[in-house]
Amino acid sequence: MKNQKVLFLTQGAMIAALYVILTFIANAFGLANYVIQVRFSEALTILPFFTPAAIPGLFVGCILSNILTGCMPLDIIFGSLATLIGAVLAYAVRKYKWLVPVPNIISNTIIVPFVLAYVYQFEGSIPYFMLTVGLGEIISGGILGMILLHILEKYNLFKMHF
Repeated sequence: MKNQKVLFLTQGAMIAALYVILTFIANAFGLANYVIQVRFSEALTILPFFTPAAIPGLFVGCILSNILTGCMPLDIIFGSLATLIGAVLAYAVRKYKWLVPVPNIISNTIIVPFVLAYVYQFEGSIPYFMLTVGLGEIISGGILGMILLHILEKYNLFKMHF
């Protein structure tokens, strides 16, 4: 029982750390924030398929990433909640592998545009922001995420390293 708790905490911490690192890499290329976002870290949102520890790991990783990349407080709160909602629902649909990235894509596509419009007051409409954020999520969470899921599953890499 004690080993399971340690494993859960270790997996969650590793996922959070990877999320932060990948966000910093995307941020270095100007892709992590603003209207068009392709966070490489969003590929990790498929990890609830493998472990429930990914839920707090992704949430904490997103909070830390948003703080460390200089996001505004309401963005830290609502952007991170979008990731939490996506992670919880991804875990809920894990029996249907192809649906795993969909909850995070949807939650971010719905929530983040309002942050961009009302917190940052970027020029543009909510539908435009939904399009740009949605496309970024499809690229990072959908395409890159599913590639990651298949690699981890095919080579059993997730179990080997965690």
